[in-house]
This record gives sequence, C-alpha cells and structure tokens, in this order.
Amino acid sequence: MKALIACPETKDVRLEDRPRPEPGPGQALVQVRQAGICGTDLEIVKGYMSFSGVLGHEFVGRVEACESDPAWVGRRVVGELNCACGGCDNCRRGLPRHCENRTVLGIERHDGAFAEYLTLPVANLHAVPDTVGDEHAVFTEPLAAALEILAQVRIDPSHDVLLLGDGRLAQLIGQVLLLTGCRLTVAGKHESKLAHLKSRGARTVLADKLGEERHDVVVEATGSPAAAEMAVRRCRPRGTLVLKTTLAGGAGLPLTDVVIDEITVVGSRCGDFAPALRLLAQGLVDPSPLISGIYPLSKAQEAFEYARGREVVKVLLDMVHDESRPDAAEER
Repeated sequence: MKALIACPETKDVRLEDRPRPEPGPGQALVQVRQAGICGTDLEIVKGYMSFSGVLGHEFVGRVEACESDPAWVGRRVVGELNCACGGCDNCRRGLPRHCENRTVLGIERHDGAFAEYLTLPVANLHAVPDTVGDEHAVFTEPLAAALEILAQVRIDPSHDVLLLGDGRLAQLIGQVLLLTGCRLTVAGKHESKLAHLKSRGARTVLADKLGEERHDVVVEATGSPAAAEMAVRRCRPRGTLVLKTTLAGGAGLPLTDVVIDEITVVGSRCGDFAPALRLLAQGLVDPSPLISGIYPLSKAQEAFEYARGREVVKVLLDMVHDESRPDAAEER
C-alpha cells in the first residue's frame, strides 16, 4: 500500500510503499477513505514526539476485516487515536486516553491514517451515521477535542470567553463555544479565517488589535509558543485558562501571574467521539467552510506543503478516488 511517512530528521514527509498492516487480536483492518492534516501532524514533522512512522490520526474509513467481531465489516467508521492496554492503573480508573502503555495512531508507536489501510482496536471504532458524509466525518476527532473543553469547564451564557487562534482546531472550538450562548471573542491573525466564526455570531478581532479586556475563560489554541503569556494576561482573577496547543518546542507560562491572579489552568486534549458525531449528524457544527483543499494520496507531499500556508485551514487526503481525474488535487 501507499503510505506517507514522517521524517523528523529532514523535517519533511515522504510517500513510500509499505506492506498492508495485519490486524492483531481484537483489531480491525480499516480501508481509509479520507484523512485530515492537522497542526499536530505539522509539529511531528518538526520533531514533536520523535515519531517517524505513518502520519495521520483524523480519518474516516470502511472496515475491511475484523475477525473478532465480523459485524463491523463493511461499516463506515471513525476511530479514536489512543490505543489503551486495559490493565494499567489509569485504564482501571476509567482513563484509557491516559493509559500508561498506550500507543497513539500516527503519533506514538502506531502507524497512522495517511495510508490506504490502518489497524485499530475494535473498541476504538465508532460507526458513522449515514447522514454524515466523508468530508464531515473526517472532522470527528478534532471536533471531539473541541468538545472536551465543555466536559472539563462549565461555560454558559453568562460567561465572557476569549478564544485565541483562528486555525484548524480553533475553528471547531469556536463553533462549539457558540453553542453555549456565551459572549465569545475570537482573536486571530487572518481576516479570512476569522470571517468563518464572525458569520456564526462571534465577535472577532485581529490579535495585534486585541485590547486589555480580561475574560472569565480564555482558550489558547494558536499553535504559537508566544501566546501563553497573552492568554494568562487576558484571564480575569480566578478565571480559567484552557490550553489546547501542543508544540515541538513547548511553551512557557508566566506562573507568577497564574499564582497572583489565582487562575485555574486546564490542559485539554482528546474527547469523546459520540457527541461529536451527534453534532455533525444534527448539523449543529458545519465543517464545510473549513476545507481548503482535497488531494489524492499520491500528491500527499504537495498537500502537506499547501497545508503550511497561512490562509489555509484544513487540507484533506483522499485515498479512494481516481487519482488521474483532472480535479484530483482540488484547492478551495
């Protein structure tokens, strides 16, 4: 099969032929239909997590083989990226996403979704409703990550919330926060990206025009190491700071200010897939305007280069359609 490999030593990716993976006990073989390039993928290429296998963890596919549960065969699915051992202390405490022995799809010791096939534990699979097309289903993982904020922090219509960032994940976070009825301000660097959330009712502002106003909740989703200080300084005393950014080089927090203002700092990562699929099925979150381009797997390196563009939001890889068609590499 064709697969896209991360090469942190050269800070690049390469497309190569690899054997089709064989599912182990309790695993399914999934034919990948589409996959999304996210900020984490771009950071991995820079050296984050020191991963050098098949990239990709946002995907939709169809189960081709599943010896332990044949009822899955033929079903369209998305899959959670954390593969838990089931026996460690965190697993026994009901925290499989924090499993001490976990592998992580396309991130840590588990080849990912930028390939024609992947394997995942059956326990990680979620069936995609018929009403959710592939181009929306591929957003399930990042939408679940956006929803995790609401699982961790109470946000209601009385709250004044600042979202820092206008990129891939921030766009979904913004849509999710607007569902709470809060007063949402989004600060970003790109008028074109901010326009997506402005059209849905958010107040938007260019980051360099952001005033000194402080907020009940600040969500940092910029992908920038320089944003942590800004995020802390925009939190009201006893406010809440939610950190979503993961970086190859890390980011420092001004801890003295956190202590003086008694700010609650919340790290937020992956979330539950079921609520994300429900929101997509109900049309309460619309990822369509976020798709900047769709490329066949054969043009994955070109897709990666395009995904680095400042005005680009989400780039998808298509693994199943005819690569020879004239519009195989489609920029939107």
